[in-house]
Amino acid sequence: VCDCTGHGVPGALVSIICNNALNQAVREHKLTDPGQLLTKVREIVSAEFEKSTEDVKDGMDIALCALEGNVLRYAGAINPLWIVRNGSSEIEEIKGSRQPIGKIDKPVEYPTHQVGLNEGDSLYIFSDGFADQFGGASGKKFKIPNLKKLILSLQNESIADQKKLAERAFEEWRGNLEQIDDVCMIGVRFRN
Repeated sequence: VCDCTGHGVPGALVSIICNNALNQAVREHKLTDPGQLLTKVREIVSAEFEKSTEDVKDGMDIALCALEGNVLRYAGAINPLWIVRNGSSEIEEIKGSRQPIGKIDKPVEYPTHQVGLNEGDSLYIFSDGFADQFGGASGKKFKIPNLKKLILSLQNESIADQKKLAERAFEEWRGNLEQIDDVCMIGVRFRN
């Protein structure tokens, strides 16, 4: 899941640059490790932004996952990975690096986290669009604590039903207010 900053034509150009950088890191550099991929993508994006005559402050937040057997490898630039273990009533959060993909003064490599998965564990990666949506009785943002409560309340449902119920919760929260951002959330239940 990735989410580029910026709006209109400049935002679209940032999206194209970031998408091309991700493709280049995979196809040309043959990278498969999520942390190495994000580090290379940032190098490519930064080099592209350096070509601009303007100071580009936009970039991309992203969460990347790679599954090998029952081991999940994850790296994130801002965006976290949430895991709800089968039978648990808590969210295990693996935070993304605090550095987005883009021009950074003191870049550090993105770490790859490895997590063992068991039958029935649920994984969630998402953009900030759901949590940042205004709505409810007082027109406030939904926010991360409410998103966590929503995800936990859906754990006894199938992933397909979770999708429908999350969409309904979003629309009910939004009410008559305009949707302010794109919303992307991926939920997966692990099966051996």
